[in-house]
Amino acid sequence: MSTQASNTRSESTPDSAAQLDVLGDECARTIVVATSGGPKTAKELTDRTDSSSATVYRRINNLLESGFLAECVRFEDDGSHTTAYEATVDGLEIDIGPDGIDVTLTATDE
Repeated sequence: MSTQASNTRSESTPDSAAQLDVLGDECARTIVVATSGGPKTAKELTDRTDSSSATVYRRINNLLESGFLAECVRFEDDGSHTTAYEATVDGLEIDIGPDGIDVTLTATDE
């Protein structure tokens, strides 16, 4: 099995409040943790979260838009391929100051 990443994050930078809102959901946090160990399919994430596939896909889309996940193609030994998702960050820094809250994501090493 091998993976080939393709960046699907939007060009605009997500705002800090949206990033924190995304991580406020337990299902989303479970997805980030699960994909930090390597790419996972939506089916694998559905099994891991004990959530419906519709819920998992909504959380995946939110995590993609917020810069926490990237979409990749996973090639199986039999030649088939499937879409998988992997974490793009391994750290999060939150700064609180007079101008508001700023969230900085630390990218994973490729």
